[in-house]
Amino acid sequence: MKPVFLTGLALAWLSASAVAALPEGHPAPAIETQASQAGKAFAYSLGDALKKGPVVVYFYPSAYTGGCNIQAHSFAVNHDKFAAAGATIVGVSLDSIERLNEFSADPSFCAGKFPVVSDAGGSISKAYDLAVRDPQPGKTDSRGQAIDHGFAERTTFVVTPDGKIAATLGGLKPEENVAQALAAVERLAGQRHAAQ
Repeated sequence: MKPVFLTGLALAWLSASAVAALPEGHPAPAIETQASQAGKAFAYSLGDALKKGPVVVYFYPSAYTGGCNIQAHSFAVNHDKFAAAGATIVGVSLDSIERLNEFSADPSFCAGKFPVVSDAGGSISKAYDLAVRDPQPGKTDSRGQAIDHGFAERTTFVVTPDGKIAATLGGLKPEENVAQALAAVERLAGQRHAAQ
């Protein structure tokens, strides 16, 4: 009986954490902050990006960590498929802009294909109702360098040009997260074409 009870508790916790993120239909909070693409910092605005079409806003715990490296690489590899569906991509983490300058240009990860935003204080993550954990002393990245920032939970939002959340994707493995985000933007593209 105990294993069943513990499994139930674990599922309840996962459900609660997935439900905590802003739901579909909710207005997407503004993102106006520093970002980096291909190693160059610039001012990013979600509002400006939405003028071009849907935006996939993906929150990840930290640059240069296992799952986040896989997710960034997967978004970069599939970048052209997102573009074909009319969508752009932006990553958000609590990393400093200096770390993101390196990560955004790294050919093994973002490869200069999309911007990554610095949410250094965690205010953007919290605006999207995501859990933010405190820094963990002694935690290092995949390069062996110290990670001195907090971690937002891995969740992806697909935001439509009218600023509404069309999909909230949490509790998924990195590659599955990317695949479901792509499926969501392709559905949106199909709906746009059907309406024309």
